[in-house]
Amino acid sequence: MSDRMRLTGMYSGMDTEAIVQQLVQTKQKKVDDLKGDQKKLEWKQNAWQDLNSKIYNLYSTTLSKLRMSGAFKTRKTTISDPTKATVTATGNALNGTQTLKVNSLAKAGYMTGAKFDTNIKLTSQNNIKGLDPGLVGQTLKIEGMATITKKDGTTVNEMRSKEVTITENMTFDDLINEFKTGDPDASKSEESVKFNIDFRFDEENQRFFISSTETGKENDFTVSGSAITKLGLDVNAQYSNNSQCTKQEAKDASITLNGADFESSSNTFNINGLTINAMGVTDENEEISIVTSTDVDGIYDTIKDFFTEYNELINEMDKLYNADSARKYNMLSAEEKEAMTDDEIETWENTIKGSLLRKDTQLSTVMNALTNTMLAGCNVNGKQMYLSDFGIKTTNYFTAKDNEHHSYHIDGDPDDEGVSSEPDKLRKAIMEDPDGVADFFSGLCKNLYKALDTQMKETTDYSSIYKVYNDKQMKKDYDAYTKKIKEAEKKLSDYEDKWYNKFSAMETALSKLQSNQSVVSSMLGN
Repeated sequence: MSDRMRLTGMYSGMDTEAIVQQLVQTKQKKVDDLKGDQKKLEWKQNAWQDLNSKIYNLYSTTLSKLRMSGAFKTRKTTISDPTKATVTATGNALNGTQTLKVNSLAKAGYMTGAKFDTNIKLTSQNNIKGLDPGLVGQTLKIEGMATITKKDGTTVNEMRSKEVTITENMTFDDLINEFKTGDPDASKSEESVKFNIDFRFDEENQRFFISSTETGKENDFTVSGSAITKLGLDVNAQYSNNSQCTKQEAKDASITLNGADFESSSNTFNINGLTINAMGVTDENEEISIVTSTDVDGIYDTIKDFFTEYNELINEMDKLYNADSARKYNMLSAEEKEAMTDDEIETWENTIKGSLLRKDTQLSTVMNALTNTMLAGCNVNGKQMYLSDFGIKTTNYFTAKDNEHHSYHIDGDPDDEGVSSEPDKLRKAIMEDPDGVADFFSGLCKNLYKALDTQMKETTDYSSIYKVYNDKQMKKDYDAYTKKIKEAEKKLSDYEDKWYNKFSAMETALSKLQSNQSVVSSMLGN
């Protein structure tokens, strides 16, 4: 649209602005309609994105986990003395009572250096030769477990050693920092070597402290070298100030489970489905009892939580698919919005938004994949079983609430008023045949996962991976609208300029005519 000043009927007396706006109404409506259609498409994209994220979460998180039978084979344990050990059980643990003794706890290697006997209080920045000039040229060697990081990112633990020669200007901190890494001659295939030890100088107590960062014999360390005595790190030396260097040897943890002995570098043991965390040594004749049983409540809650998520999703899909038509609700123009309140605008637009996936074929495809899989049940040990066998079913079509025809209810569920008084067949099945229940529901979730996998992993010219709708096509359509709007606005601007130019020419002509008339009148008057 031209930026020049427009004449508005100064000589003609006509409201040229209003006339031009009337003349360009058709082209302005085309621009407004294109913008409205693009906005509606944007709302539809947002509606699909929101729904797709919920479908993807069911697929990639919930079903991905629950399709494994172990998800429904949970066990619970009780222990007679929880101060000595804690126990958790996986689905592979055997039900029954077991006996446990904790013989020893895992310990880290720990060296406490002798206290330095000097006239001044040493700091980590002090020069080492201040202890004894003869330390220059002497060595300190530490051997222990190190974490090796390869160039490909993998890590391994290996015994490594490092020997450091004390130099003229070396401080306590310099010496300690030398042992931040292990073998200085690491091979080219290694990115880094880090000692699993903590080496520090305690200024408050005027001692060196060295400890392994992990427990167990395999993580112990040794200290040697010609400098160990003068550095207070010689466990065999007798120091003049009656101070002593001490070393606590690293130890493995040891337990006896059902008469069999087990050792571990940490206080955690994983044995036949049990994870035992030793916390205290038992008395000589003391035995702790561990009782493992099927976690009926845990399995029930896992199934119930799944149906809560499924029902919320399928009900939302039903609501979107069965939404009332908004055919009579056109996108509002700027002028129409000016005549409405904010609440009226919001209600109007929400009506349109709620109808955007009405009778959508892609939505129908996903819904059918889910509902048909749920109805089909699955085979357990050669027997075809269905959700109804466990007291799980949909409500009668004629009594179900709107958009809840495909949601499931668990008979006996105390949180579901409609079926809370029914016999609890699901809990009974868990108590009588927990493995059968696990096999059925993991099989059902596996089938649901496969059904969504077909929808999620297919990529086409219209849709991307993990999208159940035509996101690519929608993006193309949105960009096409942007181009069309730009072209329509250009035509509108040109059309406006055309008419303003015509009226401007008319006003100019009238101006000249009036000027000429004035001249003639002036001449006649003279």
